[in-house]
Amino acid sequence: MHKKYPVILLLLIVSILMNLVLLPQEVSFSQTTKPIQLVFWHSMGSNLGKALQYLVEQYNSKNKSVKIVAQYQGSYDDLITKLKTAQAAKQGPDIAQVYEIGTRFMIDSGWAVPVQRFVQSAKFDLNQLEPNLLAYYTVEGTLWSMPFNSSTPILYYNKTAFREANLNPNKPPKSFTEIKNYGRKLIKKDKKGQITRYAFSMSIYGWYFEQLLAKQGVPYLDNGNGRERRATKVVFNNEAGKNILKWWKRLIDEKIAGNFGRNYDDTIRAFVAGKTCMIIASTASLKTILDGVGKKFEVGTAFIPALNNNKNEGVIIGGASLWILNNHAQNYQKAAWNFIEFLVSPRSQLFWHKNTGYFPVNKRVYTLKEMTDHLKKYPQFKTAIDQLHATPINVATRGAVMGVFPEARRIIEENIEKVIVNNYPIDKALKDAEERINKSIKEYNQIFGY
Repeated sequence: MHKKYPVILLLLIVSILMNLVLLPQEVSFSQTTKPIQLVFWHSMGSNLGKALQYLVEQYNSKNKSVKIVAQYQGSYDDLITKLKTAQAAKQGPDIAQVYEIGTRFMIDSGWAVPVQRFVQSAKFDLNQLEPNLLAYYTVEGTLWSMPFNSSTPILYYNKTAFREANLNPNKPPKSFTEIKNYGRKLIKKDKKGQITRYAFSMSIYGWYFEQLLAKQGVPYLDNGNGRERRATKVVFNNEAGKNILKWWKRLIDEKIAGNFGRNYDDTIRAFVAGKTCMIIASTASLKTILDGVGKKFEVGTAFIPALNNNKNEGVIIGGASLWILNNHAQNYQKAAWNFIEFLVSPRSQLFWHKNTGYFPVNKRVYTLKEMTDHLKKYPQFKTAIDQLHATPINVATRGAVMGVFPEARRIIEENIEKVIVNNYPIDKALKDAEERINKSIKEYNQIFGY
C-alpha cells in the first residue's frame, strides 16, 4: 500500500476483505441435500417452553427443507446479554425472540433485517394482525420485528372471596378508589390482628409503572415516546407519575395491599395460595394461575383499574417479538421468515393462546369455531383480548422505545421500593429516577452518534 493512503483506510479495506471471506455462500433450497438448519433463541421456559417446542416440532414435521433448532436462553435479560456476546463472536442465532423493550437496541445494533422487507416481498397481509401490536413494533415507518407472544397486564381476582365478603363477583373494581373500598371488606386477620389475607397486590415491576402512565394518557419519553424522533429524556416526573406512587404507597400503608417484592412469581404464588384476593399480572400467566388454583376458588379477570375516575385510557402491549438476524445468507433469512409466518398463522396462534394465555396476534383466529368454543368455556381468556381492542392507539399506548429500557426499569423498581418500603419521599424518588435514566439515555445516544 502506498504511503499516501492513511492507516484507517488500510484497516477499512482489510476489514471489508475479511468480511467477504466470511460471508456464507448463497444456497437455494433446491440445491441442498440436507435441510437448512436455523437456530432459534427464545426465553420461553416451563409450560410456555413446552408449547413453543410443540409448534417447532409441528413445523419441522411438515418442512423437509428447513429444520428449526429451538434453544432456550433463560430470561429476556439473559437472552439479550448472550446475544450481544454471540454477535460479537459471529456466533449469533438466525431468529431471536426479544422482549418489547429491546426494540430500540435491536434497531441500533444493525444485526436485524426488518421483517417489513419480507412482508413486502411475500405480499403478506398485515391486516390480519392486531393493529396495536403492529403499532408497537413499527418505528419510523418500518415494521422491524413480528409480534408473537404479546400480552398486557390484567386484574385477577378471587370471585369466591368476593362472594364471602358480600361483594358482587361480577363487578370487579374499575379504579384504585374501588380497590381501596373493596379492600376493607376483603382483608382477613388472625386473632392477634395480623393480616393473613390482603385485598390486593402487584409486584414491584417497572412495566406496571409504564402501564399506569398509559392509563392516564401520559407518555414515558419525549419526542412522541421516542417514536417521532430518538428520545432524549423521560417525562414521567409529573402529576401522573406522582399519582402512581401515591396510590401504591397509600394501599400499602393502609394494609389493603401486600408487598411480595420484586420477584414477579412471588405475587402469583401469593394469589394462588389465597394470600391476596386481587393482583395485577400479565395475561401470559393466566394458564399457570388457572392450573395452580384448580378448584380452590373461582378466578375472575378484568381490565386494569384506572388510578382515578377521570382518566381511563388503554394499556401498552408487552411480551416479545421475533427478529430475523442477518448472520447468514438470504436463503436462510427467507427460511426464517417462512417459520415466522407459520408461528403467526391462525392455527398456530390458536394453540399458543389456549396453552399460554398470550392473546392471538392474528385476528383470523376468531373465525375458528375452536376459538369460539374455547372463549365460552374459559371467559377469563377473553379479558385481555377485549382490553386490547378497547385500547386506542395513541402516543401513550403505543409504548416508549429507548436503548436503555432494561436499565430504566430497574431504576424505576428501585425507587418504587424505596417509597413503599423505606418511606422515601415520592418527589425525590421520581427526581432520582429521572436524573439517572436521562444520564443513561444521553450516554447511549452518544455511543450511537446521536
